[in-house]
Amino acid sequence: MYRVCQALVADGSPEVDWRSNVALVPDHAADPKETVMGLDDKIKNAAQDLTGKGKEAVGDMTDNERLEAEGERDQAEANLKKAGENVKDAFR
Repeated sequence: MYRVCQALVADGSPEVDWRSNVALVPDHAADPKETVMGLDDKIKNAAQDLTGKGKEAVGDMTDNERLEAEGERDQAEANLKKAGENVKDAFR
């Protein structure tokens, strides 16, 4: 699906219909909610990574192996989610 954009876009732009001077933009680019949700997920993943780093550091300082392992697990989970987001972004 395509939506019609009234302004011509600069180099590297979507297809332009020269007869009507409109740019045809892929429909997925038209959904700002999708972009916001992607940004929201990235922020949550970064927060989870930072939380994991904090838990790991506190666990290391207090010799609490369980807390240190929990921090490492949080970081690994955040990294997996980040990799999934990167794959999703590659197909947009």
